[in-house]
Amino acid sequence: MPGVLDLRLLRLLRTRGHAPALERAVERFSRSGEHGALWLAGAAAGAALDRRRRPVYARAGTTIAAAYLTNIAFKYVVRRPRPMLSDLPPLSPTISGLTYPSAHAATSFAGAYALGRVLPPAPLYALAAAMALSRPYLGVHYPSDSLAGAALGSAVAVLAAGPARR
Repeated sequence: MPGVLDLRLLRLLRTRGHAPALERAVERFSRSGEHGALWLAGAAAGAALDRRRRPVYARAGTTIAAAYLTNIAFKYVVRRPRPMLSDLPPLSPTISGLTYPSAHAATSFAGAYALGRVLPPAPLYALAAAMALSRPYLGVHYPSDSLAGAALGSAVAVLAAGPARR
């Protein structure tokens, strides 16, 4: 069950900055994060274009996939239903009715961490944060879902990196 702060933040994100063109842009951007696709594509492109660092990009892809699978397992254990604000319906379809944690946030933060070994981390984390925030903006996650997903993805990435990266 979401807390009062979670509901207030969700309502704030659902009622501020919602011009139709911006909603469409955020929905398209958010859709690129389904199943970690944006991050997996980045890892695949890096592996194809940078032979010298191909193993790092390959490991990043594996880390992103691991974050996604771990997230799905958590969703089925927690079984938290998606937000339902009667006056603010969701702006994007979802694959399941389960919300905690956000897979978009988990794969994004895992991707930012893993790809940050070979690319500048600041823009990667900005992209990850934007992806995580897109989900409550669209009304398909509570803010705490995105926060939990970011923490989960970061933890998976740290574990996958091994002792040298920690």
